[in-house]
Amino acid sequence: MTERPQHGVTVEPFDQHNQRLVENVHPPGWRNPTPKDRYHLVVIGAGAAGLVSAVGSAGLGARVALVERHLLGGDCLNVGCVPSKAVIRAARAWHDARDGGAFGAPRAGTEGGDFATAMERMRRVRAQISPIDSAVRLTSVGVDVFLGHGRFTGRDSVEVDGAALRFRRAVIATGARAAAPPIPGLEPAGYRTNENIFALTELPPRLAVIGAGPIGCELAQAFARFGARVTLFDVAPQILIREDADAARIVADALVRDGVELALGVKMIEVRRAGGTGGERTIAWERGGERGETVCDEILVAVGRAPNVEDLGLEAAGVAYDKTGVMVDQRLRTTNPRIFAAGDITPLLKFTHLADAHAAMVIQNAFFFGRARHQNLVVPWVTYTSPEIAHVGRYEKEAQAAGLETQSITVPLGEVDRAVLDGAGEGFLRVVVEAGKDRILGATLVAEHAGDMISEICLAITHGIGLGKIATTIHPYPTQSEVFRKAANQWRRGRLTPTVKKIFDLWFRALR
Repeated sequence: MTERPQHGVTVEPFDQHNQRLVENVHPPGWRNPTPKDRYHLVVIGAGAAGLVSAVGSAGLGARVALVERHLLGGDCLNVGCVPSKAVIRAARAWHDARDGGAFGAPRAGTEGGDFATAMERMRRVRAQISPIDSAVRLTSVGVDVFLGHGRFTGRDSVEVDGAALRFRRAVIATGARAAAPPIPGLEPAGYRTNENIFALTELPPRLAVIGAGPIGCELAQAFARFGARVTLFDVAPQILIREDADAARIVADALVRDGVELALGVKMIEVRRAGGTGGERTIAWERGGERGETVCDEILVAVGRAPNVEDLGLEAAGVAYDKTGVMVDQRLRTTNPRIFAAGDITPLLKFTHLADAHAAMVIQNAFFFGRARHQNLVVPWVTYTSPEIAHVGRYEKEAQAAGLETQSITVPLGEVDRAVLDGAGEGFLRVVVEAGKDRILGATLVAEHAGDMISEICLAITHGIGLGKIATTIHPYPTQSEVFRKAANQWRRGRLTPTVKKIFDLWFRALR
């Protein structure tokens, strides 16, 4: 065994929960193993794509080395999905307590919530989840875990803190980091991203969020529900610019009701900070020829992701890359046929569940003469606001741009009994089908728990199941999932053309 030099990895605040987290995902005093002569697979990066690639390959009997320079578990466990959803859940609890009067529950005061306790719970549940990604667990399933900075030294070799790892195949899974816009004064004024916003233990009274994409909208709403005065900025004229305008409008209205001020279609001019490192920030902006200023205590930047391609020795490995990430073909092969890339390091969509699917593709294509292709994946995504927006497949405008004739079926949530009973009738399901055919092209669902519901349509698109079969599937009543049956029945009624109706009319006349 070779002892790894200490890198001083900590997570703030370094309380008992974060100590437990670090003990699992970057154990102090960890000793890297002696490298094997040659590995079937070397994985650089231990986020979702790297972990699944390593564990899956080791489970099949391959010799696998996994290299991570920071925290095992990657963004999702440490600074992404896990902490953000814990924070969103706490914010929803605060919101429900304040709005419980409509259901006859005692109303909680608008003040007095304990933000520090909410954030401590987040750290506790994150630590509770972390053993699944721990160094001990990975070692137990046959993965050689190397903690340190790995970089390619050739087309079939990686070096980690002086140790050489030779491989038959390799996976680059180093992910991406938060990007920042080039706003004058932003860097010296200081700002937060998803990588350090969860270190807060005190609620900032005034929070400015730059970027009205999924992360920006989710956290803007959460912090507003905690009681912060939140302003959400974006250069685009609507939030969630990728989504249909009516879907985004429903979420925008919800954000405003929760106290978020929307500053859309604005150009950011500069950021100034008063009184040194502890002073408030002033954001100067312009919209429609008019200038304005917003004062805040913290700035959260959520404008996108930048791939972690630096200092990996990609040139030595013969791997091409650019500012969008490592170049891959449909089988996730890089320009070096020995090396694959998966997850957020590629220019493809950046979701944890897609990184997981990428890893499965890599294992199949690297070891088993696989022909799995990225273009065949049906990838859903969810924005975890309240209500949520879940989408899978093509938007109608995308399908029409591809030359397809489409039909759109829209069912308001207000027509679904359970949604009305839950006080969650705002939203809709829209299913896009190919005109004249029972082929689902895509769907958008705006609803509470939309992310938990959209999988029915994911299954249908993946396996060629049409609305006709969904219409004949019994859905439990009362549930919000009935919205899928209602959409299917609406589509089926649309199949009753004048000719079909005439045939039915003749049939029933004959039965008199």
